[in-house]
Amino acid sequence: MMDVSRETAERLSHFEALVQKWNSQINLVAPDSLVDFRQRHLADGILLSELACDQPGNWADLGSGGGFPGIIISIFQPGRPLSLVESDGRKSAFLRTAIRELGLGATRVVNDRIEAVSPLMAGNISARALAPLPRLLAYVDRHLSPNGTAWLIKGRRWEAEVDEARKMWNFNHIAHAGANGTTILQVDGLQRA
Repeated sequence: MMDVSRETAERLSHFEALVQKWNSQINLVAPDSLVDFRQRHLADGILLSELACDQPGNWADLGSGGGFPGIIISIFQPGRPLSLVESDGRKSAFLRTAIRELGLGATRVVNDRIEAVSPLMAGNISARALAPLPRLLAYVDRHLSPNGTAWLIKGRRWEAEVDEARKMWNFNHIAHAGANGTTILQVDGLQRA
């Protein structure tokens, strides 16, 4: 993990404790993944924070679930306006608790389905384990500002997903190696084919 300030390290530890506490009640992450929490759940969010630190604009995290990577982005960039979009009411309650306890005042929760939320016009969008890329890009297209960038954490099949998505979408992408075999796709120039 990169060197971080004491305050950031404390927030990351507090967030880990919150996930541990709430996980047995609402299944934020797979229970067996809690053993290696930092590598399995924090690493990609931390890398994404480094990659996107100079990208301007507000941020939207789609399908925020347990707060990955949205809460991590907010911990590293606490002054950036960030919307966590999550349809599950119990997970939204967890996210609100995390925001309050971590002092992330520029972050808000939107408790609704992604396709029902008014366009957010976000300069940056993130999503992790939400949907196959062709469907995910439809969500991104709805909420991304015209010159914005999407940061999509994908699994080992990311190249096949890109090929499939190109049948319906035109876009530029850069693939950044993530943790645990993941890839962070940096996507811009998104338009329907």
